Amino acid sequence: FFLFYCVVSKDLKMTESPQNKKNLRKITKTFSDMFLRKVCFVRHLTVVEMFLPLSPKAVEDLVRMEMERGDRLAGIFTMMSVAGGTGSGVGTYITQRLRDLYPNSFILNQVTWPYEAGEVIVQNYNSVLTLSHLYQLSDAILVHENDTVHKICSRLMNIKHISISDVNKVIAHQLASVLQPAYTADSPCHYSTNPIGELLTSLVCHPEYKLLSLCNIPQMSSTSLAYSVFNWPGLLKHLRQMLIASARMEEGIDWTVSAPLAVTSAGESATNSRHKSFNLSLANLLILRGKDVSTAVTDGFKDPALYVPWLKPENSFSTWTSPVAFNGYEKSATLVSNSQSLLKPLDNIVRKAWNMFASRAYVHQYTKFGISEEDFLDSFTALEQIISSYTHL
Repeated sequence: FFLFYCVVSKDLKMTESPQNKKNLRKITKTFSDMFLRKVCFVRHLTVVEMFLPLSPKAVEDLVRMEMERGDRLAGIFTMMSVAGGTGSGVGTYITQRLRDLYPNSFILNQVTWPYEAGEVIVQNYNSVLTLSHLYQLSDAILVHENDTVHKICSRLMNIKHISISDVNKVIAHQLASVLQPAYTADSPCHYSTNPIGELLTSLVCHPEYKLLSLCNIPQMSSTSLAYSVFNWPGLLKHLRQMLIASARMEEGIDWTVSAPLAVTSAGESATNSRHKSFNLSLANLLILRGKDVSTAVTDGFKDPALYVPWLKPENSFSTWTSPVAFNGYEKSATLVSNSQSLLKPLDNIVRKAWNMFASRAYVHQYTKFGISEEDFLDSFTALEQIISSYTHL
């Protein structure tokens, strides 16, 4: 069973009318429910869920039909796993077909990485093959890790018996915090109608660096939320530390990690070495939603020490805002980051796959369907190049 979503932006100008405010409050619930529904329409986003078995031609026709209903195509957003044979293989194949059909359109792939302990015996093979091919096809890859989402459900949401639905709701919550309408640099007076395009132009300035991570705060159970009060300085302080310490959730942040005081043109800090755990960024997008959003001070994210020296700070950091409260939270902040934060999980997948491939374990299950050992080697080479590029930012 495989779920594939195509999101098409419609050219609708959104204003702060009472009716629009009412509609915006419904969007988050729609995103949370979209994992369970076949088709839903969300204001300026059309979400089409495609079930297998469907021929590639049928999928292309469904996508084309939705695109023709809109005023313009602003981008395609796919959601898939990288571990399972169906979700990863078919998802990559469909992405390739869409890239061939729409070579000049933005394509953003959201992928879910498997539990490190293991879901499928060949999950690391599937992940290597999927990521290496998606990297050539997609404009960016937005990553959710099952282990991280599971911890959020357990530690922050206080869910005792975690189901797939619980995991999906956390992912949907985080995606909705990005895709809900917001004011951007390109659309300061009305809600942006091109969120995918603006996200990609803000974060992906070089084709060698396409991996995006996502952090959202606060996230907590409804019981805890009723007794919680939030302020912008506190939220942004935690989110900044999560960024530089490469933490995915508020609990367990390493507060000993700090950014270097200054960075020279050669990329050396004032102390001539970066903290070994410091997470260097290429670009960051901060999305703020809720009460008094105009008073939030984001200077901490503009620090040049957080970014690579070959990009100007003004080109490395962007902010989106909306005064509309998000999913019951009076104030909320989301950070989408193109940084070194995914180096460790990517390296773990490649290392485990290499160890299996060295003994040719389960390779016969692939070769009998036309995937050669050379294909594996090409995929390993591609991912090792990505690891090297991010390591030497």
